[in-house]
Amino acid sequence: MSGFDEEAVAEAYHRGLELEKAGAHADAADAYREVLALDPEDRCGVSIRLAAMGQGDAPDRMPETYVATLFDQHADDFDDILVENLRYCVPMQLRGMLDVRGVDGLDRVLDLGCGTGLMGLALQGCAGHLTGVDLSERIIELAFDRDVYDDLYVGEAVTFLEEFEEDGGADARWDMITATDVFPYLGDIEPIVSAAAGRLNPSGLFGFSTETAPAEAFDGKPFTVGPRQRYAHARSYVRRTLETGGFVVLALDDITVRLEDGQPVPGHLVLARKEADC
Repeated sequence: MSGFDEEAVAEAYHRGLELEKAGAHADAADAYREVLALDPEDRCGVSIRLAAMGQGDAPDRMPETYVATLFDQHADDFDDILVENLRYCVPMQLRGMLDVRGVDGLDRVLDLGCGTGLMGLALQGCAGHLTGVDLSERIIELAFDRDVYDDLYVGEAVTFLEEFEEDGGADARWDMITATDVFPYLGDIEPIVSAAAGRLNPSGLFGFSTETAPAEAFDGKPFTVGPRQRYAHARSYVRRTLETGGFVVLALDDITVRLEDGQPVPGHLVLARKEADC
């Protein structure tokens, strides 16, 4: 890769990690900034680590190359990590939310950040045609093996919504879009909300999860990066963005998204309906 010194990046990155673990955040930040200078694409995601330490502003989203690499590396252990270790069950919580509201017989559903297919499994019997999208090529291979999706694509969620065309150039629309465990990788959620609205049929549904934090952690900002290098979003920001983007909020429920070191991570499970005239 021209102009990219992998050895120098690795040295500076691991030096930063050791300093961060030792609590020397200012020195760690200097090392991470060396990484950014060597690799402006931020394949190591150091901009997120800087924000989590309070040593830099949170970027609008995680670097795509970092997220794709992260999931490729953990693909084979993905389900064990999420379900067994982190007790992640958001897909079934969203399915329960749909069942309570009598939502059934959805013709076309798009699952953004589909992973290995946990949301796809949860939607069995509810969705007619199911499309899955994920940044990680290895993850998509595992989702294919699970055989719950009709179509699978490798791509970033917002880019897919903005650019995807079906065969023959048709402008694809869906009756529901899901995005469980996607928002923790996005800071600014306005692009994904706007793009989702553009891809939904009238009165289509948008179901997703977020992580959140105590009010003081936001310091008046709509989103922040938490100590686990994941984005947390303020409830008011989520609601406001949906309403501005042409959605009616049907549910914005407090949930435990996962466990970290045995402690519950708070978040929200959201279901919104696109207004018919949008």
